[in-house]
Amino acid sequence: MDIKNVPDWILSLDEEDMEFIKKFVMNSGSLKEIAKIYEVSYPTVRIKLDRLIEKIKLSDATDNEEFIKFIKQLSIDDRINLEDAKLIIEKYKKEKGDI
Repeated sequence: MDIKNVPDWILSLDEEDMEFIKKFVMNSGSLKEIAKIYEVSYPTVRIKLDRLIEKIKLSDATDNEEFIKFIKQLSIDDRINLEDAKLIIEKYKKEKGDI
């Protein structure tokens, strides 16, 4: 795949996220196996996966405007939850007239 065709959501992930995805795929998506590899509990791995899903959804669903980037980063850093981030971004877009 040409670097120009790599989706933005992949580019927004850090090395740790990419390594997690690689291990996840290599272990056929088994969260139990991932928990063993990382030597953590299943719920801990589930939380990691949920946060990764949030990162991808936010990256996939929004524009690259500075305000939207800021809201996305707050969600990624767990300072606000995904649903609140989506509401803020939707309200912002409505007020701008994008929706």
